[in-house]
Amino acid sequence: MRFSRVFAVACLALVWLETAVFAQEPGLGRPVEWQIGLQKAGSPVMENIRWFHDWLLLPIITLITLFVLGLLVAVMVKFNARANPVPSRTTHNTFIEVLWTVLPILILVIIAIPSFRLLYYQRDIPKADMTIKVIGNPSWNWTYEYPDLGLNDDGSAKVSFTAYLKPKDQLQPGEPWLLATDVPVVVPVNKIVKLIVTADPEGIIHAWTIPSFGMKIDAIPGRLNEDWFQATKEGTYYGQCSELCGKDHAFMPIEVHVVSEPDFKAWSEKIKTAGADEARSYLFALLRSEGQLAQQ
Repeated sequence: MRFSRVFAVACLALVWLETAVFAQEPGLGRPVEWQIGLQKAGSPVMENIRWFHDWLLLPIITLITLFVLGLLVAVMVKFNARANPVPSRTTHNTFIEVLWTVLPILILVIIAIPSFRLLYYQRDIPKADMTIKVIGNPSWNWTYEYPDLGLNDDGSAKVSFTAYLKPKDQLQPGEPWLLATDVPVVVPVNKIVKLIVTADPEGIIHAWTIPSFGMKIDAIPGRLNEDWFQATKEGTYYGQCSELCGKDHAFMPIEVHVVSEPDFKAWSEKIKTAGADEARSYLFALLRSEGQLAQQ
């Protein structure tokens, strides 16, 4: 009886600790201090990933942890030298051996079914509304091309820019250090964006990642990889290169602005006529007038 009470108190304490730790609501599009859970979902893929993690994997690992904890406490309390001066000489128990073989298999099957379904959903690229080419450069920055906004006579995209880490002394209020870029990627909300991701042939492997989109794709020299996302909420989303790519790996941020379709069209016309810097200033002024920047 005493052991049962101690074990029950330990379980309640663990549940309370887990609740307290996860009480810090993660941010949308960016990390927050003391965050331990996944970022808020900004795409259907991330919504499925969060469900898979929060409602399947986390309960399973919590139950396994509590079960193993209970076994350890039971062994320490009931089977120590004081409680059992004459140790048991039992060497086999067919039922238990079958049980500890079958149960892990069943658990893995339960995990595998939604896992494969989610993996297929991530990698089955739907028909895209727009395409962006992403190039990881050996100088630890990203180049973006928008072929849908027009091509030059040589076949190159008219809208093309390289995004660098924004210097710390130029950050605006609310912009995170090491995540903000001097020129952001801009996409319309609720549109399927197909990414063609590669790296400079003279460069190294990088990885383009936005946690709130639930996506990560390697940028490999000489190879074209494909991925997609559909941002369902307007806002600013941040990521970083998540492949250990050299000395400036920590200074290779990604910034994506998800805006309404009219705002995207206005931005695209501005960047085609005035360039990336002017388009960024225009976009910020537009969002500020609509009160969106204050919400970030």
